[in-house]
Amino acid sequence: MRTQSRQGFPSSIRQQGSRRRRAVSAAAAVAVGVMTLGTLAPPAASDSAATPTAARPDAVQQSLNALVRDDGMPAALASVQDRNGRTRTYTAGVGDLATGSKVPKDGQVRIGSNTKTFTAVVVLQLVAEGKVGLDASVDTYLPGLVRGEGIDGRNITVRQLLQHTSGLPEYGNHIDDDEIRYRYTEPRELLDIALRYPADAAPGTTWGYSNTNYVLAGLIVQKVTGRPLAEQIDRRIIKPAGLRHTYFPAPGDMTIREPHPKGYHRNPADGPLREFTQMDPSWAWAAGQLISTNSDLNRFFGALLGGRLLPAAQLAQMRTTVAVGGPSGLRYGLGLTSRPLSCGGVYWGHGGDIAGFETRGGVTDDGRAANVAVTSIPTDEGATQHVKDAVDRALCG
Repeated sequence: MRTQSRQGFPSSIRQQGSRRRRAVSAAAAVAVGVMTLGTLAPPAASDSAATPTAARPDAVQQSLNALVRDDGMPAALASVQDRNGRTRTYTAGVGDLATGSKVPKDGQVRIGSNTKTFTAVVVLQLVAEGKVGLDASVDTYLPGLVRGEGIDGRNITVRQLLQHTSGLPEYGNHIDDDEIRYRYTEPRELLDIALRYPADAAPGTTWGYSNTNYVLAGLIVQKVTGRPLAEQIDRRIIKPAGLRHTYFPAPGDMTIREPHPKGYHRNPADGPLREFTQMDPSWAWAAGQLISTNSDLNRFFGALLGGRLLPAAQLAQMRTTVAVGGPSGLRYGLGLTSRPLSCGGVYWGHGGDIAGFETRGGVTDDGRAANVAVTSIPTDEGATQHVKDAVDRALCG
């Protein structure tokens, strides 16, 4: 969730320019130091279909090896699909620093703010069903709930929530990872934290990443459907798209169910790495609670961009983007980002950070897909860029 601060727009869960604060609190990120790992685990790449050219697997494996060797990531994992549908998975590093165990092939990880895309898809499905209006106010569905200094839900639209142009303050800046690690947090409590602070901007005037937007989007889903958000994501997305390794943790579920590498976290940013795999992710909720694998993320974004989860009109709305600022060329749609590729064109995805894990990746319009995960949030711009470079190399190799 630190989410998009790391992607270049305050990517996962934080805002641009607040990287140091985000490293201190993954809670704010649901959008990081270098340690020496004795020996690098042997390169591991496996092909689920025909063997692709040697250039791509070498390039991707080398990127993951460097993330471990040079950037201090305990582990790095990737899944790459070419335009012919051939898939390779990769690992580097170790799955457990204490035991030196292998990294599980395509292991499950916490995917942080990639969850936002799932939440946005459910909202847009409800738009297609005539149950939600993109340009209707938040008060239409949650009357009187959103009020604060410079904040009025009558003046904020659903579209502005999904595109981070509401001006709502970020609740994640005001919670600490260690304090909330084992504590269940209600969505309304997250909203209450945000509303203690003044608006960051007037609605519709500027882009500003805030997890608070997606807490409200999740509450709208529940109000309109009368059902839990987790159930709606499972019924509307996970099952239809065949995501067999993706799930929304139930209340009290602090583990990762399937084989997974352990996640590690620094709090503060210049502190030691600590094992941080188990946590109650309820503080991330609609903004960052999901668990998945790189391959499932490729499948999800492929199904989404392939028109299998949304009607054409709503997918077009989702892909209508605004600039987020900065030199990266990153643009934000409705829970979906586009980023330029070094080989030309763009890829579509989201990305996410949550204490212990960072994921980056997406798909191209011609069917290429790649997702990369590391088991600690990078604490410096160089390492963060190297994760994004690994995705670029995988898609352009």
